[in-house]
Parts: sequence; C-alpha cells; structure tokens
Amino acid sequence: MGSFKNKGLKLGTDGSVVVDRLSAARIEIPAAAAVVANTTAVKAAVNSAGSTLVITTGITNPAYPRALTATAGGTAGDIKAIQVTVTGTNFNDEVITETLPVFTVDTAGTVQGSKAFKTVTQISIPTHDGNGATTAIGFNEKMGLPFKLARNSVIAAYLNNVKEGTAPTVAVSSTALESNTVDLNSALNGTIVHVDLLV
Repeated sequence: MGSFKNKGLKLGTDGSVVVDRLSAARIEIPAAAAVVANTTAVKAAVNSAGSTLVITTGITNPAYPRALTATAGGTAGDIKAIQVTVTGTNFNDEVITETLPVFTVDTAGTVQGSKAFKTVTQISIPTHDGNGATTAIGFNEKMGLPFKLARNSVIAAYLNNVKEGTAPTVAVSSTALESNTVDLNSALNGTIVHVDLLV
C-alpha cells in the first residue's frame, strides 16, 4: 500500500483507508472590540426595588459577541440573592437567553455569564430587598467563537500579533453556538486578537 503522507488519509482500525481532512480558520477580533472587561458597559447601574424591572431600552451592545456580567452594588444590606435574566442574540442572530448566577445576599459583587451575546434586547432584574441596592450589566473577557465545536480545536491565540505563551481557556458546544467561547490568558487591552482553530 502506498504512503499516506500529505494525502489526508489514514489507516482505519479495520484496515480500511479513512479520509481525514481538516480546515483551518483564523478569527480576527478588531482592536476596538477586544477591550478589557467592563461591568457597566451594557447597562449602567439601576435600582429594582419594589418590583421586577424589565429593561428594553438604553442598552449598549458589545462591539463583538461577549459573555455578560451582572454586578450588585449600592447598599450591601439591601442586596438580595436574585438572578438576572438576559435575552438577546448570538453570533448567528438567533434568540438566546441566559439566567446569570445568583448574587450573594447582602454582598456587593459581580457574577459571570458564560454565553456570548452579540446583542442584548431585554434585561430582567428581580426586586432587591431595599431601595439602596443597584444592578449593572457588563461583559467579561470571554469572546464568542463563530463555530459549534465538539472539542477544543483552538491551535493558538495572539494578542497584538504576539502568540500567547499559555493556551486560552476555551468552552465548546456542538449544539449551542453561544456556548463556544475563548478567554485569552492575557488581559484584553484594546489591541487586535487572532484565534487560530481547526473546524
């Protein structure tokens, strides 16, 4: 049998010849979109005491699909263990929803989402315990990938054209596009990002 080198072929376990072709892709995230995490970038702090607050206006979308955050602030004693629910769209403009992790009662802090939102169309904030508590929505450093991946096939990531020495943190899903994200080891700083992967 002839050589398999450079032919995209391999020998199957039963002796058969198996075609094994892969395609490489490079994702470029412009400098203006590869900015540091910001806890108020999507919606500045608002008060939701008294009743659930449903927000559909005054929302700023991320410049590139990003995972979201919710930050409880204001008077710590007024913060309730609530969960913010966000609705929007993913890379393919499909409607998605995520219920963010629960706040810690009486404690200011930020909870981290995991789905990459291209747009945010609605934010639902349940009522806190008192008038002094606020909630803000922002984004973290997890950036969306435009592919559904069955496994982590990221080859390398580059920040400002410099290869990352430590591999990025990658989340994958073969069914939910918005659950495929990459988080560089280095902090984003408003310089261009490239991600190379096999698809």
